[in-house]
Amino acid sequence: MFAVIETGGKQYLVEAGQKIRIEKLEGKEGDAVMFDSVLLISDSGKIEIGMPLVSGAKVSGTIAKQGRDKKKIVFRYKAKVRRRKMKGHRQPFTDVEILTIKK
Repeated sequence: MFAVIETGGKQYLVEAGQKIRIEKLEGKEGDAVMFDSVLLISDSGKIEIGMPLVSGAKVSGTIAKQGRDKKKIVFRYKAKVRRRKMKGHRQPFTDVEILTIKK
């Protein structure tokens, strides 16, 4: 059984027992998380597609880790005018372990 959920402006294909890295969610490690915006559910070959969401479907999980990603360098450069600007950015993330998919 798998589902497609939407969170943080992105869509994720998830199964029970899977760990996914998503945009930062509020909460501490070990807290329960419920995803209500389920776009698709497949159960043993039977696919149910939402218009836009599958009614009554929920995906639950727990927060496994809160953290920040590796540093990405943002560098701006203008030729011929000696203008340079460099800064770094670390995107926060949440690792979630998917527990159950309910229809």
